[in-house]
Amino acid sequence: MSPKAAVDKQGEGVPPGNGTGPKGVELVVITGHSGAGKSEAIAAFEDGGYFCVDNLPPRMIGALGELFSFDGSGVERAAVVSDVRGGDYFEDLIAVLGELRESELDLRVLFLEGDEETLLHRYKETRRRHPLARSGRIVDGVREERSMLAPLRELADVVLDTTDLTGGALRRRIATELIGREREENQLALTLLTFGFKNGPPRDADLTLDVRFLPNPYYDERLRPMTGQDPEVVTYVESGTQAGEFYGRLMSLLEFLLPAYVAEGKQHLTIAVGCTGGRHRSITVADRIAREVGHRDDVKLRVVHRDLD
Repeated sequence: MSPKAAVDKQGEGVPPGNGTGPKGVELVVITGHSGAGKSEAIAAFEDGGYFCVDNLPPRMIGALGELFSFDGSGVERAAVVSDVRGGDYFEDLIAVLGELRESELDLRVLFLEGDEETLLHRYKETRRRHPLARSGRIVDGVREERSMLAPLRELADVVLDTTDLTGGALRRRIATELIGREREENQLALTLLTFGFKNGPPRDADLTLDVRFLPNPYYDERLRPMTGQDPEVVTYVESGTQAGEFYGRLMSLLEFLLPAYVAEGKQHLTIAVGCTGGRHRSITVADRIAREVGHRDDVKLRVVHRDLD
């Protein structure tokens, strides 16, 4: 069993799962304050390949654990959320956790919390009703829940304060610190997609660059059969001052955007680069972007020339 540890806002003391149970089945029980990000947490575990169940009454967690003990269950890693939405059943959670720690499962308990002001702000944003706000005042529910969950917090293996975390940042932190996915799996998957406007713009682009203002090699009969991958075409497209000014502004923008997307937890980004036919200018620009950002450790790059053929 992993040693008990608390995770502060700086992320120190996170115990990895040891997977030493006889059946090799890891079970993560996610609980904590309402509004602290349990839905984001279970989504992160699901993205990490875990079998996930949300809002599971405690006694059903025990039944699920028994199911995992069978060799034919096919489940090696699972995560469940159990919280005050379970009503009276939630009082059984501490007892159930004690039983699970005596079982063959490699159990970890993740407790999510936030400060009172942050939890109140999140509930006001979503306009949802707090499960313990019987009087109608959210603050009463937040305070009652904090008192109720104090003993459970002491039993947690990992306590994660989400006060200063966005949903994306929380998912990314769980992926890197708790799930232990490799660095490559947590990179921003960046796709540079070139296209021709005459064939229609792509529907899956997050950002679209129209580079039809650059010199067009199509009107040079010698360059027309070539593509943006040929040095002669690249020289033609990048002639004059417009291309240099464009690259300077564009690369500065990407230097700002890419780390921001990574910090927010975005996993996929498609930048579409379009010209008239998708064979000359768009390819020249996309290949230039690829050379500039391809070295980044936080980016996994793919270049697709949709209309090259």
